[in-house]
Amino acid sequence: MSGSKPAVARIDDVARMAGVSPMTVSRVMNNASGVRASTREAVLKAVAALDYTPNAAARSLASAGAGRVGLLYSNPSAGYLTEFLLGALEGAHKAGAQLLIEKCDVDPDSERKAIERLAASGVKGVLLPPPHGESWAVLDEVQAHGLEAVAVAAGRFRSDAASVRIDDMAAAAEMTRYLLDLGHRRIGFIKGAPNQTASAERLIGFETEMRAATPAAEGLIEAGDFTYRSGFEAAERLLSAATPPSAIFASNDEMAAAAIAAAHRRGLNIPSELTIVGFDDTQIATTLWPALTTIRQPIADMAEAAVAALGGLQLDDEAGARGERLMEHLLVVRESSGPPSGAV
Repeated sequence: MSGSKPAVARIDDVARMAGVSPMTVSRVMNNASGVRASTREAVLKAVAALDYTPNAAARSLASAGAGRVGLLYSNPSAGYLTEFLLGALEGAHKAGAQLLIEKCDVDPDSERKAIERLAASGVKGVLLPPPHGESWAVLDEVQAHGLEAVAVAAGRFRSDAASVRIDDMAAAAEMTRYLLDLGHRRIGFIKGAPNQTASAERLIGFETEMRAATPAAEGLIEAGDFTYRSGFEAAERLLSAATPPSAIFASNDEMAAAAIAAAHRRGLNIPSELTIVGFDDTQIATTLWPALTTIRQPIADMAEAAVAALGGLQLDDEAGARGERLMEHLLVVRESSGPPSGAV
C-alpha cells in the first residue's frame, strides 16, 4: 500500500485500502446489517486514514429508506421492457422507493454519462437489465459513485454487482429436449445479441442437447440480435435452405414472432408443417396466431426481486463474494409446436 493518500478520497480508494468492494464500503457507511465485524472495522480504519467523507445527500436518502432507485435501459425488445417495468414499479412501490429511468446507447461513453446523471439525482442503487449488467464501463462508474447495483438476467458477474437471473443454459436445453421428443431432428436456432452472455448460454444449451440426441439430430444456426427484424431475416435464411428445418427455436419471443410471420408469408401451416418456439413468455407470445410455445422467464418477478435486493441486499459482503439469486423458468406449451410433418 502506498504511503500517500489522495487529495480527495473516493469510495474506491477506501475499498482498496480495506480490501473490500465499494458496495461493502457503502453498506458500512450506511450502517447496513449483515456486514461482519472484522470487515466493518477494516472499512472504518480506512475511512479514518483517508479522511473519507461520503456524499451527504446520498447518505440522507439511504438512511431515510429505499429512497430513489435508478434503472438503466436500452433493450430493443418492447415486450421485455414492458415486463421489466411492471416488476420494477411493483418492487419500488413495495419498497416505498421512487424509480428513475435513464435510457442510453450501448456504448461506454453513453453508459457512463447515464450513471453520472442517476448518481447526481440521488439514487442509492441501480437496476441493470441486459446488456448493461455485463458492461464494465457501467459497473466501473457505479463503483466510482459508491452506488449499489443489481444485474438482471446477466450471465457474467463481478463481485461489486449482485444478480438475479435464471439458468439460461438449462432452459434452452429443456426446450431443445422437448423439440427432440416431438420427433424433430433438423432444428433451426436463431441466436440472440452477441453482447449478452445469456445468448451464448442458450446456444450452448441447444447445441449440447442436439449433440446428445439419439437418433442423431442436426442444428442449423443463424445470427440474430433479439430484434424482430433480425428474427425475420434469420427465419428467411433457414426456410430458404435446400432442406429447411422442421422446427425453429428463436432465442426470444420477438424473433419467434418474426419467424412465424416469415412462415405465414410462405404459406406454411404452424405447427403441422413447421414448429416455432421462443424464449421469455412476454405478452407477444399469447397475442400471436398461433400462440407461442416458449420458455417463461419471470422477467417482472426478477425486476421486483432486484429492487428488493437494492433495498436490503441480503447478499454476501466479503471482498470477492457476489450475491446471486437464481429464479425458476418454465416451459409453456401452446399451439405453435407439434410433431414434424409425417411423424407417426
